[in-house]
Amino acid sequence: KKLMAIFSFAPETMKPTALLLNLFVAGMSFYYYYKEGYFNKKLFIAFALASIPLAFLGGRIEVDASIYKKILAVLLVFAILKMLNVFGKESESIKQVKLWQGLVVGGIIGFFSGLIGIGGGIILSPVILLLHWGKMKEAAAVSALFIWVNSAAGLIGQLSSGVVLEKESFILVAVALIGGVLGGYYGSKKINNTNLRYILAFVLIIACAKLMFT
Repeated sequence: KKLMAIFSFAPETMKPTALLLNLFVAGMSFYYYYKEGYFNKKLFIAFALASIPLAFLGGRIEVDASIYKKILAVLLVFAILKMLNVFGKESESIKQVKLWQGLVVGGIIGFFSGLIGIGGGIILSPVILLLHWGKMKEAAAVSALFIWVNSAAGLIGQLSSGVVLEKESFILVAVALIGGVLGGYYGSKKINNTNLRYILAFVLIIACAKLMFT
């Protein structure tokens, strides 16, 4: 999504392609976290109940290109702040999320997930940590599946409203999967975590500025 913003993809291409990419990337991420036993089912359900139908609704709504870019730029700020460790640190005391809290938070994030095509994990993960609703890896596992279900709902909403996935979308999926493998290798072996966070934050800042001022 961030690279599509940098290279000025049209919103009508960016939105469904980003949702499709999320299905593959978030799916792989969730698999590994689930395998290690970090998935909190109750925490996920609290957010997913309202997010899935509202992501579908958001996916059906067409947004003016200039408004789309501004909303996306604002949402990318969450990712930048998280990369720079401004918020989202783990707490020792964990609180139980109330159902109404999960419905409100999940519903709002889900709607914008479908509307913009972001999946919602970049917002949900820091919210879980800030409000002490889960540990770091629990938040990552829940956010990964949250991204997947919202992206699926948003994409179904897009397709049901007449949007057609272009062949370029599937090419980008292949490129993203290759990039994910290479990034995982170099991220784990060649680049330390601090440097990697700064590099990603820099890329996101470029994408954010491009969306906001073009």
